[in-house]
Amino acid sequence: MPDEVVLARAGRRDDPDRPVRTWSVVAQVAAAGLVVVALVAVAGLAVSRRLAEAEAVNDAAHVTDLLAVAVVQPALDERLTARDADAIAAMDTVVRERVLGDAIVRVKIWAADGTILYSDEQRLVGNRYPLGDDELAVLRTPATVAEVSDLTKPENAYERGEGRLLEVYRPVWTPGGTEVLFETYSRYGVVTERSGALWRGFAGVTLTSLLLLVVLLLPVLWALLDRLRRGQGQRERLLRRAVEASDAERRRIAATLHDGVVQELAAASFGVAGTADRLAAEGREDLAAPVRVAAATIRAGIQGLRSLLVDIYPPSLRQSGLEGALRDLVGSLARRGTPVRLELPPEGIGELSERTEQVVYRVAQECLRNAVAHAGAQLVGVAVTRRDSAVILEVSDDGVGFDLAAQTAAPAQGHFGLRLLVDVAHEAGAELSVATAPGLGCRWRLTVEDA
Repeated sequence: MPDEVVLARAGRRDDPDRPVRTWSVVAQVAAAGLVVVALVAVAGLAVSRRLAEAEAVNDAAHVTDLLAVAVVQPALDERLTARDADAIAAMDTVVRERVLGDAIVRVKIWAADGTILYSDEQRLVGNRYPLGDDELAVLRTPATVAEVSDLTKPENAYERGEGRLLEVYRPVWTPGGTEVLFETYSRYGVVTERSGALWRGFAGVTLTSLLLLVVLLLPVLWALLDRLRRGQGQRERLLRRAVEASDAERRRIAATLHDGVVQELAAASFGVAGTADRLAAEGREDLAAPVRVAAATIRAGIQGLRSLLVDIYPPSLRQSGLEGALRDLVGSLARRGTPVRLELPPEGIGELSERTEQVVYRVAQECLRNAVAHAGAQLVGVAVTRRDSAVILEVSDDGVGFDLAAQTAAPAQGHFGLRLLVDVAHEAGAELSVATAPGLGCRWRLTVEDA
């Protein structure tokens, strides 16, 4: 026998109309709201930081412009370009008293050739570092440039202990018209402070708006859920009525056939059989033989109708449980000429829920119907076992089997047995598997947890 292929896996039953739990939906909405708030918070923090950095850079540029025009340029001495000690000392006094502070931590004045003419860090004075393209462009075309300082450059070796810094540079002129580069370094902490202020303002408005929106949506959500629950309740009532109507119709049809046609045919069978006996007693065997054939045909029709009654409405499933219904089902097939072997646990199947009994019976019924109609089986086996809370049904036959892949991809016209079995197992949350191949028979296995 080929390996088993799982067609439906055990799991939660497919119940699209299961009741909606209000608090569960509200919790999901609240969780989604928190995720949105978190995303907005992260995005707002990033945006506020960029805005704060841009504003801080602009402020640093503005402050440097003011200091250059009002403080540094008036204090410039032509002798500073020759690194005169007195000129350097005079500039140092001005810078320390009027420029340096909590915000600005370093000042440099550069010559056009990259020589540092003055710095509050004395170890830098006289050192020469090539000016970058941006600095040279500022000297050619006067402008103020502000940016986050690159502290990896050699000329910034003494600023690395200050953390991140904002760097601003612009040209200034000595009384003799010599152009030099004035540069300040400001603490980056102002960016953090301003970012926090912007974030607090942004968060206060945005988060409050989001929370207010959620609060306003809750009554609407509650009303929609209430309407959904009422709709589900109505569908469930209609479904129960449909099932009850179908069950009642099956019972009515079965009762009509049993009490009407079947009884009339039984009476006709007895009458025809009696006629055959009387004709034989009179020595008219030539007439008695076809009458006996007619009586046998009527009895076969009665057996077929009784088997059909079991298929339409198995009363034993409700009255005597799954065991009795399976025995009736197997018996009806045996009466049609198909030998079926039924194996049940010696201690019995035990009590099962109505849903489990219906699932096992429907799968057994469909498997046996397929075996009789399509497999051409000489022997069919039905076995039911229990394993803890699970019920296991196995239906096997020695028939022609089938190509599972081909049948799954393109079922033959009018052959919906495979799809029906899969749907029944899937709706019940049961596991269904099959092992088959052309010429090797077929074995179905259903495992369903009794709930």
